Amino acid sequence: MFNRRKFIRGSILSGLAAPFAFWGCSTESEATETTSSEVGITDQNVGFPMAIATWNNHKACQAAWDVLQPNGNALDAVEAGVKVPEADPADQSVGYGGRPDREGKVTLDACIMDKTGDCGSVVFLEDIKHPISVARKVMEETPHVILAGAGARQFAIEQGFKPENLLIEASKKEWEDWLEDSSYQPVINIENHDTIGMV
Repeated sequence: MFNRRKFIRGSILSGLAAPFAFWGCSTESEATETTSSEVGITDQNVGFPMAIATWNNHKACQAAWDVLQPNGNALDAVEAGVKVPEADPADQSVGYGGRPDREGKVTLDACIMDKTGDCGSVVFLEDIKHPISVARKVMEETPHVILAGAGARQFAIEQGFKPENLLIEASKKEWEDWLEDSSYQPVINIENHDTIGMV
């Protein structure tokens, strides 16, 4: 029988080979910034387990590392790590404090995959601070790969997630300023990136 999750696994894993900058933690005291051109991972230069995240997410790596010690679960570690920027209002790319869409709504996406290739995701999710946790529930509690919009929000609430306003004043002010001319110009955003990726 055709398995959507296994099909998506192959597609996603092939995409992970794309070069990006990341922060990696392999010991409690070690956090180094690296680019893909500098990565020469061998058994001699990497400690295992380890946590890797895109951009300047060393706090997320540390949270994941804390879960991994001693013998923690990798899926729990990734979820814990991603929840760090999702809860940080200073990080306007994801979660609480994220920049709103043109309607002034903070809409969030997340995807998570386990070691067997099973995955779950949510897109266009409103009012839920931790979309990564909802995505995990989609993977573990439903036969689906993705839930979107109002359906994703309803599912999250049914799973015990509490709706809350995610639009902070700083992001609201930027949106209100943008509304003055509503100019659509395809430019890279302020942080020069969009979201967190973690393995």
